[in-house]
Amino acid sequence: QVQLVESGGGLVQAGDSVRLSCAASGRTFSMFAMGWFRQAPGKEREFVAGIIWNDGRTRYADSVKGRSTISRDNAKNTVYLQMNSLKPEDTAVYYCAARRSVTVVIRVQSNEYDYWGQGTQVTVSS
Repeated sequence: QVQLVESGGGLVQAGDSVRLSCAASGRTFSMFAMGWFRQAPGKEREFVAGIIWNDGRTRYADSVKGRSTISRDNAKNTVYLQMNSLKPEDTAVYYCAARRSVTVVIRVQSNEYDYWGQGTQVTVSS
């Protein structure tokens, strides 16, 4: 089992930045990839960014590409999501997820991830 705990959300203004953290514990050696997803009220959960744990390869959703950076600290078993130039449409609950199975590309479907955190709210006011 892997436990994931997100932190770093809050209320920010449009144009601000936020840094989300996801601390992993448990059988972290079994993780292949980490992903950040978000879910706004009335909408489906959507992929935001992902990273391969071992080699650091990344993938981003078009909606955040160029203003977001996903990174990891192997020593701390922590993944980060830095988001800049925030927009009101970025308002959502942000979830961290972990995938065990190896794949050629980073997966973007939520059902392809095995473990989930409880989520952290990010609210962007205009």
